Amino acid sequence: MFSKSCQYAIRAVAYLAEHKGTDKNAGVKEIAEALQVPQQFLAKILQTLSRHNLISSVKGPGGGFYLDETNVNAPLLEIVEVIDGKNTLNACILGKPTCSSEHPCLLHQHFHGCREGLRSALSTCTIGSLMDGKSC
Repeated sequence: MFSKSCQYAIRAVAYLAEHKGTDKNAGVKEIAEALQVPQQFLAKILQTLSRHNLISSVKGPGGGFYLDETNVNAPLLEIVEVIDGKNTLNACILGKPTCSSEHPCLLHQHFHGCREGLRSALSTCTIGSLMDGKSC
């Protein structure tokens, strides 16, 4: 459902959430190895998340990525929208450009509730809820 970039972004944020409270920031190499994802690809994703204040970063020796108190309050929906775009959950399930309630595709009515349920879950589930295995 989500792009590979979005999957990596959520996984990276979950990694940072799991390691919040440790004394060191996580570097791209560390995160990429832990998640078994391409390092350069992940670096671009992490920079995007940092630029949108969904994660925090420090440059230089001892630098890396971490979560601060502002980051943990952000809903997962923001990650999805930053990485995959604001219309990700509005797009036609069949990829038709004109699908809407007025001009529905064959599956529109069947998946409308699923899409809204996912939007609701992503809106209420915060980055902080990924810490300590909390449920959303």
